[in-house]
Amino acid sequence: MIIDCHGHYTTAPGQLGEWRKQQLSAFEDGTSGQRQGPSISDDEIRESLEANQLRLMDERGIDLTVFSPRASFMAHHLGDFEISSEWARICNDLCARVADLYPERFAPAAMLPQSPGVDPASCVGEINRAVDEHDVVAINLNPDPSGGYWSSPPLTDEQWFPIYETMIEHGLPAMIHVSTSANPAFHTTGAHYLNADTTAVMQLIEGDLFSRFPELQFVIPHGGGAVPYHWGRFRGLAQALGKPTLDDHLLGNVSFDTCVYHQPGINELLSVIPTENVLFASEMVGAVRGIDLMTDRYFDDTVAYIEAAELTDGQRKAIYSDNVRRIYPRLHRRLETMGL
Repeated sequence: MIIDCHGHYTTAPGQLGEWRKQQLSAFEDGTSGQRQGPSISDDEIRESLEANQLRLMDERGIDLTVFSPRASFMAHHLGDFEISSEWARICNDLCARVADLYPERFAPAAMLPQSPGVDPASCVGEINRAVDEHDVVAINLNPDPSGGYWSSPPLTDEQWFPIYETMIEHGLPAMIHVSTSANPAFHTTGAHYLNADTTAVMQLIEGDLFSRFPELQFVIPHGGGAVPYHWGRFRGLAQALGKPTLDDHLLGNVSFDTCVYHQPGINELLSVIPTENVLFASEMVGAVRGIDLMTDRYFDDTVAYIEAAELTDGQRKAIYSDNVRRIYPRLHRRLETMGL
């Protein structure tokens, strides 16, 4: 079985984006916002997926995708907490509908109603709702809801603890994933995303979060940003800071996905990060949608990279499914109930 732990609803019907524009316009005008979400039929959801994610999953042999709202659409820096709360509810409900329509192909993950300067504890209600109503298997946690200006405290700060306590209560991992960059110095997917992946790991190295929360599980997307390439630098910094080795300090609680879009990059990830800390992912129909002229394959066809890597059958199976099922216990239970 191949489980993709990193999928976003990037192909949602156009009504979703139009509703968002109207919501933000109403906020800017100081008029009453809409309370009901956009009208999207089941057939429109099917059409948006069967020509896109489902088609590619079938072509590449991917059985199931952990599916969350479009990362760049989270845009926590826009509006206020009430705006983000309404938007998170609508987007999470839509991803849950996808999973209800295709229970053996998609499992829902939730975005949070984060807003700059607002206590992260305000997100606990939406986590609980998404678990109770939709049986979500993970959350996406934005370490920088300001959109590239990094006004929030590091992930090791006590402000985040209510979210972590709720994650542990429900058995939820968090993918540490930023959203659109509002800072013109940082391209959203080419700089801000990768900066954030790297920054999150360094924050975790500097702190001692996992001694406080040994059950906490984080997934660093996009192959960990610069982290695997500079693993020696981070080992040296941990040593200089008087921290334990990274094997002991991080790797019991931090995993890295395979959203790396060339073979040498995947090889580097697999040569540095232990197999048990690597989770298969593609983020297909995402940041890089074109065909690589050097290989005649889509850049985001990460199955091809894992197949070409020097791995044993056991290592490949661990990356494709076993590791994901271990880090995502609610997903594992969901699959077991379906006999998978």
